[in-house]
Amino acid sequence: MEKTVWNVDNLHSEVLFKVKHLVISTVTGSFKSFSGQVLTNGDQFEDAEITFAIDVNSVDTGQPGRDEHLKNADFFEAETYPQFTFASTSFKKVSGDNYKLIGNLTIKGITKEVELDAEYGGTEKDNWGNIKVGFEVTGTIDRKDFGVTFNALTETGGLALGEKIKIQVNVQIGRPVAQAVAA
Repeated sequence: MEKTVWNVDNLHSEVLFKVKHLVISTVTGSFKSFSGQVLTNGDQFEDAEITFAIDVNSVDTGQPGRDEHLKNADFFEAETYPQFTFASTSFKKVSGDNYKLIGNLTIKGITKEVELDAEYGGTEKDNWGNIKVGFEVTGTIDRKDFGVTFNALTETGGLALGEKIKIQVNVQIGRPVAQAVAA
């Protein structure tokens, strides 16, 4: 069967994360620079091979001082570990438009298996005849599993930062019309 190559359309995709601050509110951030590719059997997404890379230095929380802190040794160590990477090991349909995505996530040189939910958003042709497909990928990881352990205590002894990080990736992938490569 022919393998089809789908590339992430960065102009129509986003990578977001959410973390609790002071246990009372949520801070949202994003990564502005990323790339990815999906290999499928024809146009069937079940069992797709998915790779994704995020440029750590593109972190954006809307606060430049916080972004610089996230890049330093307290958090991401961006100078030493400039990318987060993901490689799927399984992509299976659960029901309807819902899939289970399992793969290896690497942050700060530490690789752990993660399980994410993916919802198929649809398939369309763009104005130039290219085929586009959308997915929303969501899940939660524990930042401590990846060596991101910095924290402070509040006056009442609570953690200033949550340890669970919510991930939301809205991704549009595309391929030119009739583009496929031999297996």
